Amino acid sequence: MIVGGVDIPQGPTFKHTKVTITREKRTWDCLPEDTLSFNDEDAKGIEQPHNDALVISILMNKTQVKRVLVDPASSANIIRPRVVEQLGLQDQIMPAARVLNGFNMASETTKGDIMLPVNVARTIQEKKFHVIEGDMRYNVLLGRPWIHNMRAVPSTLHQVLKFPTPEGVKTVYGEQPTTKEIFAIDEVIPVSALTSAKGPESKEE
Repeated sequence: MIVGGVDIPQGPTFKHTKVTITREKRTWDCLPEDTLSFNDEDAKGIEQPHNDALVISILMNKTQVKRVLVDPASSANIIRPRVVEQLGLQDQIMPAARVLNGFNMASETTKGDIMLPVNVARTIQEKKFHVIEGDMRYNVLLGRPWIHNMRAVPSTLHQVLKFPTPEGVKTVYGEQPTTKEIFAIDEVIPVSALTSAKGPESKEE
């Protein structure tokens, strides 16, 4: 989970002039309030109870990419360099150093940025991704920049992602078995737990 970050200055430093920008109010072709809703039918076939994240598959550069984490807690879209290489787009990475901080303030410096087309349920958007070498169990992370732009609403409980389109609401189902595989935690039983609750067995005299 990425909660924020700062850019690392590149090259000479220049004096900055404060500029005020007034944005026009954004308007949407609004859908009825109850259009994006979830019910028990959405969670049909999902192992319950569960505490799983939402992991999906997407198309990038006409290639299926699996193990894609949808993370509303992240302020950045992230991709691993080996995935960019497999897409044959490593030459399109723009060098840029940015420090991304996790929830525990652990930091990771990016290798660069890249613009990539993201195809989800035949809806394509081109978004910027930060390329990092970090030890991630997923291949791609879709954060708030993608989620908000798509006006998508993910439900980890139902393992479903929904977003509106001119043709109606599209639904993308999570891949729960893959999620469990990615985030599996090996349980280690401490030696002390193997000791009888009554204490060490006494030797017979």
